[in-house]
Amino acid sequence: MRKTLCFLVAGMLSTAAVFAQDKIASAKPGQTYGQPTNASNAIKMTDLQAKLKTDTVYNGKVEGTVVEVCKKKGCFMKLTRPNGDPVMVRFKDYGFFMPQDIVGKTVVVNGVAQVKETSVERLQHYAEDAGKSKEEIAKITQPKTDITFMADGVYVVK
Repeated sequence: MRKTLCFLVAGMLSTAAVFAQDKIASAKPGQTYGQPTNASNAIKMTDLQAKLKTDTVYNGKVEGTVVEVCKKKGCFMKLTRPNGDPVMVRFKDYGFFMPQDIVGKTVVVNGVAQVKETSVERLQHYAEDAGKSKEEIAKITQPKTDITFMADGVYVVK
């Protein structure tokens, strides 16, 4: 009986994880995720890069285009920037997640940006969550210093 109950609970939890994306509202213009926010006073990604050359932290809104989202449950996304390297956006306290259909959309993220070093282990974890192959994950052998963004709200512009 105890084994049956354990299997039943495990099955329910795995089913909930599989269908977790179904509960996230589709990425349509005007849709917000996390704390309510809007596009007013948002800076462009190029302006963020310039600000972080002189300041260590930027607190505010940044507009960008989504190029990738976590395939497991939308627990992170990446925004494009002019040099081609994406900016990693995570969500404060894992308080909200992004839908899979947000890739290609223009968004405004509200929160804190800073230049940080990301460990090899964390980079490999992100690659796994993004659905990368074991070979691609194995090629990650060096930490990366780059812009990261901790968002408390996301607004879909278009």
